[in-house]
Amino acid sequence: MNQPLTLSCGAMRCELVPALGGAIAGLWHNDVPVLRSTPAVLLRSVRESASYPLVPFSNRIGHGQLHWAGIRYPLAHNFAPEPHAIHGVGWQRPWTVLQTQPDYALLSLQHEPDVGWPFAFNCTQSFRLGPDSLTLSLQATNRSGIAVPMGLGWHPYFVKRASAHLRFAASGRWEMGPDKLPTVRQPLAGLDTDCATLDVDHCFDGWVDALHLHDAVFETTVRSSLPYLVVFTNPQRDFVAIEPVSHVNNALQLAGRLLCPVQALGVQTLQSGESMGAHMVIVVAPV
Repeated sequence: MNQPLTLSCGAMRCELVPALGGAIAGLWHNDVPVLRSTPAVLLRSVRESASYPLVPFSNRIGHGQLHWAGIRYPLAHNFAPEPHAIHGVGWQRPWTVLQTQPDYALLSLQHEPDVGWPFAFNCTQSFRLGPDSLTLSLQATNRSGIAVPMGLGWHPYFVKRASAHLRFAASGRWEMGPDKLPTVRQPLAGLDTDCATLDVDHCFDGWVDALHLHDAVFETTVRSSLPYLVVFTNPQRDFVAIEPVSHVNNALQLAGRLLCPVQALGVQTLQSGESMGAHMVIVVAPV
């Protein structure tokens, strides 16, 4: 089933495009976009979508070089001219529809080893629309015969209106080099700032409680079970990317450089047949 799906509940409407990376095409409250939104039938690129899943890793693996259990796995550079592997494989693969209801959808992805990711896994993705919220979940299962790294997350693009203000608490921020890879961690209490002049593309750790995005139209709250948060915007962008993720950017390489276990940077190691899951909730309140 490759047709777009529409979920609705009260004032909320969400359109999905399973065949295009399992992406959300749009999320609206009374037809006003919460996420940057395109009608599903018009969406042609997942990079123009409202949100897409991140699996089996978030952000970048530097220069597409995965080193795991003593073996080097070259990964496809999947977003030219980007020199790195980026955002895993889920956002570039079609997903299968398993269940649908007026306010609910369940999608699945079965991945076999390839140049995008050398380990087999299954992933399910669910969407539950409420009268003022969207709840998303991901669950990934290692289908390889060995222990493998796994990470999860989401990449939603929130509409940045003229009066937008962003607020969340954190404990640190990973600074980024000119190659878009993290360098060092600096203590930082989070952000509490207007978005118009904000220039940020960083991973924050110690994210607690919730993120609030307030403007003249909505008070939007984002919560997640995931402990890291990537925030990306600049004055030229009409969106704020707010990405709950399970691990630090480039964690698999960074752990080797810092001489720490990958788990210290959020990467989970799944044994064969083992699963990990995550959820995110977006709550919308008209101002």
